[in-house]
Amino acid sequence: MKIAILSNGPGNYSTKRLKEVALARGHEVTIIKYKECYASIEKNNPTVSYKGEDLSKFDAIIPRIASYMTRYGTAIVRQLEMQGVYTISSSIAINRSRDKLRSMQLLAKAGVGVPKTVFSRNSADIDDLIDKLGGTPVIIKLARGTHGNGVVLAETKKAAKSVLQAFYLTNEDGTNILLQEFVKESAGTDIRAFVVGGRVVASMKRQSLDDDFRSNLHKGGEGTVIKLTEEERKMAIKAARAMGLNVAGVDMMRSERGPLILEVNASPGFGIEKVTGRDVATPIIEYVELNAKRRNKKDKVGA
Repeated sequence: MKIAILSNGPGNYSTKRLKEVALARGHEVTIIKYKECYASIEKNNPTVSYKGEDLSKFDAIIPRIASYMTRYGTAIVRQLEMQGVYTISSSIAINRSRDKLRSMQLLAKAGVGVPKTVFSRNSADIDDLIDKLGGTPVIIKLARGTHGNGVVLAETKKAAKSVLQAFYLTNEDGTNILLQEFVKESAGTDIRAFVVGGRVVASMKRQSLDDDFRSNLHKGGEGTVIKLTEEERKMAIKAARAMGLNVAGVDMMRSERGPLILEVNASPGFGIEKVTGRDVATPIIEYVELNAKRRNKKDKVGA
């Protein structure tokens, strides 16, 4: 099988692992820097080219689209989908997972536990918004933040109002701003479940090493092995399905009312392999092998 990995380059750990496993299983692998691709749009003839070569020859693509390149990266994936190339993650699923507001709406609709969340463009309503969340402290998030960026803990109503006003002033692209309850029993700790094809293949706990309430590994958090409860495992799978993702990093926290989903990542890092010793690259390649010949399925989420 001819497989293309859409990535920022061959030096990325996840890209190296996927290539290594695919080659070992007898596939031809090409790493495509998607930001150097270009699309030609004309009637009945959508094409994507890279270094002068048409990419429609591939049997399957594995998108590893960076958050800051979501619009361009998913446009390239969409163009390849229009050519009939199989993709393990659809362009629409990647897009919806990158919008925290859209994700929360879809997760809640699917019956997945999420932190209490409100959004508004009016900082004058801050008292009412915070009351709906059960009071301060609250977490304020940009809907398109990533790796813990664009996330602030406001410990008082006055601080929350100041943060919201600052976000509104600097938020020129109109990105939605969310307020979420602060779950004190999980402060600085969350769980990453790596889901492939409807099953959890690895899981880890992430713990901040200082007073930061964010536990992202990108922020210096420490990962350790953890065993999920049956409820957590089912919730992670349900969350990935709600996003329409075949490969997903599902972030959750333990609360007094059960697991709460924080985010569903469409291009989860492979650092979880180093923490847990579990192989996550092989299940991804196996999933491609099983599904590439069936071509792309119609998106069932519908939102």
